[in-house]
Amino acid sequence: MESTMIPMSHDWTGKEWDWPLQHEDGTVKVNNTADHFDVQLDCQFFTPKEIEVRVAGDQLVVHGRHELRSGPSGMDIAREVHRSYKLPSDVDPKSLKSNLDTKGILTISAAKKK
Repeated sequence: MESTMIPMSHDWTGKEWDWPLQHEDGTVKVNNTADHFDVQLDCQFFTPKEIEVRVAGDQLVVHGRHELRSGPSGMDIAREVHRSYKLPSDVDPKSLKSNLDTKGILTISAAKKK
């Protein structure tokens, strides 16, 4: 099957749109206190097997990807999201833990260095 690129016009800037996982829109929450660091992301469109969380140097990297599958409206949908966050220098990277809850919220947390 041949595909043809369809030109798209828009009147927004990159600061206005960053779907999904846009910071400060309720979809992403970053908390950095004296005691702990955590990031919460809405990953409801991904299963646990489709999400990878890792540390690369001083970066926390989150990658979600799923292949083409049928959506609720009968349309085929494929998604891929890549996010990285600079870890604060006082975070203990060995204490990082991640959890995906039943509502699709991914929480990644870490303790601070003592």
